Amino acid sequence: MDLKRRSATILESKNGYSRTIPLTPTAVALLRGLNREAETVFPLTANALRMAWERMPARTDIEDLHFHDLRHEAISRFFEMGLTVPEVASISGHKDMKMLMRYAHADTTRLAKKLEAAE
Repeated sequence: MDLKRRSATILESKNGYSRTIPLTPTAVALLRGLNREAETVFPLTANALRMAWERMPARTDIEDLHFHDLRHEAISRFFEMGLTVPEVASISGHKDMKMLMRYAHADTTRLAKKLEAAE
């Protein structure tokens, strides 16, 4: 992690490659507040994360939410922010643009406003 450059390196990702991703100012502030002596940023096991996720529906009104849905949401929001396809791919780790576009879901309300502004 390089907080001066506002970036973090993912050493082992889903596709088997490492990559460096940018961090938001909020993420940098949160990371600066953590115990830097810990070996990992989030000291919890995969099982602890799974168990917490499984308890979440009982504590919220959210139904039929899967952990992977968060990836879809983030990618869609990156596009809504105006990031380009290569920029989003560098964050998400997608090598195949066709697969990346399966994750992108445009907000139709924003699209309608853009079309209205274009007239």
